[in-house]
Amino acid sequence: MLAARILMEQGVEVTGLSFKSHFFSTQKAHTAADNLGIKLIEIDFSEEHLAMVKNPAHGYGKNMNPCIDCHGMMLKKAKEVMGKEKYDFVATGEVLGQRPMSQNKESLKMVAKISGLENNVVRPLSAKLLDETAPEKEGKVLRRRLLDISGRTRERQTELAAKYGIKDYPTPAGGCLLTDPEFSQRLIKLFDYWPDADGNDVEILKNGRTFWFSLTPNPERGDKILAIIGRNKENNESLQKLAKKGDIMVELKDEVGPLTVLRISNFQFPISNDLIKIDIPIELKMSELKLGEEKNEEEVLRIVALLTGYYATKARGKKVNIKLTIIN
Repeated sequence: MLAARILMEQGVEVTGLSFKSHFFSTQKAHTAADNLGIKLIEIDFSEEHLAMVKNPAHGYGKNMNPCIDCHGMMLKKAKEVMGKEKYDFVATGEVLGQRPMSQNKESLKMVAKISGLENNVVRPLSAKLLDETAPEKEGKVLRRRLLDISGRTRERQTELAAKYGIKDYPTPAGGCLLTDPEFSQRLIKLFDYWPDADGNDVEILKNGRTFWFSLTPNPERGDKILAIIGRNKENNESLQKLAKKGDIMVELKDEVGPLTVLRISNFQFPISNDLIKIDIPIELKMSELKLGEEKNEEEVLRIVALLTGYYATKARGKKVNIKLTIIN
């Protein structure tokens, strides 16, 4: 937002460009564009981005965030838009030294090189600390009116926001799930167990408690089962939408509680739509379930039914009916 306002002060016509993937959305970008009064172009590159996240050429940051390759991919798309729509250059809101992996001088150069934009990327907030770009040399933007912000503190950005009357802006933490340690651990397991995991597999990880089970070895089938247990109504609704053919939905028949989706890779679970009647304990020690040990199908179903009932707090201490539904 600040980079856009700095350019707009120079009479540059600015269009916003934002990207949507399985790990971040364009929601904040729409709000920003509305506040700035500019047009916004939205690009959904979810599947291409997912493929890159599985094997980034320049590695990950602290968690599962492949920031250099991600920024490079975004700017490559921006270059395509620039050529197609006849824009003069691309600008970003990056600040030198704000992110240790992706916003040092070498990384900024690398990102520009990956994208093919080379010296056609203007970074208005830190431009005076970086090499002069082609748009500056050509007079399309005045370098003397650009800034020299660096480092992780955001004092000058906050001052600029006040100057421009910008009150509604995102928190510094950002909105990329790949920087979240807990979600990153989930993703590492998903890619390890199911290298061919698709976008639906990633989306389902966002919606509840996750449990992995190993089936007793059988070379004719996959041996990992994922159970996602909804934490709330929103999770339950999302899980119902994301459930796909071959999944098993597990829920309490007569009580309000979580929806669980049981996902098995590469084979059909040998059950029919059925009910399991099970006693739900008042307290449940996860260690007693021995989740890390191999189990057969019947054991997995029993444990998933038990967990589904246990996380419905009103069902604890009762004998309840657990409903199983195969998605066809």
